[in-house]
Amino acid sequence: MANNVFDLAELRKLIDEQAAVPPRPPEETSVEHEALTFPPVLLASDAELARAVPAVPLVADAIRLTAWTGSREVGADGMLGESDARAAAEELGLQESRLRLIWIVAVNTGLLRILGGRASRGPLSMQLTVEATLEFWDGVVMDVLDRADEGLTGSSVVDDHLAEMLATIYSVRSGVAVGNLARGILQSHEVACAPGPVEMRRLAAALPAELLEAVSLLTYCGLVEQTEAGRTALTPLGVWAVRRDLLREGHDAPTAAEVQVFADLSAAELVEALVKGTATQSAVAGWLERRPPEAAARELIEIAASGTAGQRGAVGAILEELGPEAEQPVRQALDHPLTRRYAASWLHIRDLEAPPLSPEDHTWIAVDNLAALMHLSGPAAGRLDMPEPGEDLIKLVGEMPAVGHPDTLAVLDMLAGSHDDRAVAKAARKAAMKARSLRHDRPPAHRR
Repeated sequence: MANNVFDLAELRKLIDEQAAVPPRPPEETSVEHEALTFPPVLLASDAELARAVPAVPLVADAIRLTAWTGSREVGADGMLGESDARAAAEELGLQESRLRLIWIVAVNTGLLRILGGRASRGPLSMQLTVEATLEFWDGVVMDVLDRADEGLTGSSVVDDHLAEMLATIYSVRSGVAVGNLARGILQSHEVACAPGPVEMRRLAAALPAELLEAVSLLTYCGLVEQTEAGRTALTPLGVWAVRRDLLREGHDAPTAAEVQVFADLSAAELVEALVKGTATQSAVAGWLERRPPEAAARELIEIAASGTAGQRGAVGAILEELGPEAEQPVRQALDHPLTRRYAASWLHIRDLEAPPLSPEDHTWIAVDNLAALMHLSGPAAGRLDMPEPGEDLIKLVGEMPAVGHPDTLAVLDMLAGSHDDRAVAKAARKAAMKARSLRHDRPPAHRR
């Protein structure tokens, strides 16, 4: 899915409208995407999934086409010649528009082998284990998704947004109305491609019919089905395959069983698991469901008030999921020197009354986030609000010695020793010298 346009802000908006647990908003670059957290899913058993694979229309047709092909000459591109393709479609009752996809799946999965300009029976055994059947299915789905760059659905707009469309459907287990899918794709396309109003009107008129064709193809491929309410949902095989692809892309896509083990942990145990990377953000929702928001926030703030920067980072990630119902304990955190800035920021974001944060406060938070990197493992580090590189970071580094953070020296030494930008590393060395001088000259004081 990596080559598809993945407008995650619009994805989150659409999922919000469907009352699902949303992935985190993106900060998309041309190279990579932020890891998202998807809601837990229930998976069918491996044995049940494996039994369903041969019944997928695309798979069944690939098997039938393999048997029909026998040993046959192919073109220089490895495809059936025009007359053979026409004969295969007619004799097997296949749609000619889908024949290329069926052939590619048969060849790439090993049902067929092409050697010396001829196609013949490939090495894939027809008696596969459960595990091998699921690996075969994974290969089929990858072949399907890879065709998005070549015009899989017949709609360039749908092909460009196929990844986000499947991720949206994955997130909304009750299914998504085709109209909502169309609206989400149009919004994403407008953000990603900035088409003019004339082009947008043309797309809006054409997309509903194109999307119905695309959904029909995805149904044929075994990925989606229609619910009784007329919505488009993933099949059990579709859930398994899309989740596997999300995991490949580095996203947090847990099963319900994986997050259930964290639901009964204490606040301290959950924070420790997040810090160590043994739990991901997906564990948080299940944990919060078991506790009143005020009680959960109070326990978490106690940890942040006396813990490390890494623990504060983990606590902050959990508190992000709470709304104004947690206001009272968060407001009490304004009285503690290590949590007051985070508490003020939390309140501001939710449009609740809070004291303003000074530039020095923002610098302190930046130091705290950088210090957290020395404690956090895995996905937790990726949720921190890190300063951007370049001149702003150099300026920030110069301001760090004056804010009185207990980990300032450790952060500056880390930047001086490991930052790729020589200018930043140099600025960090200079700031570290200043911090040591200030620490030597300053009498002992309480933490700010």
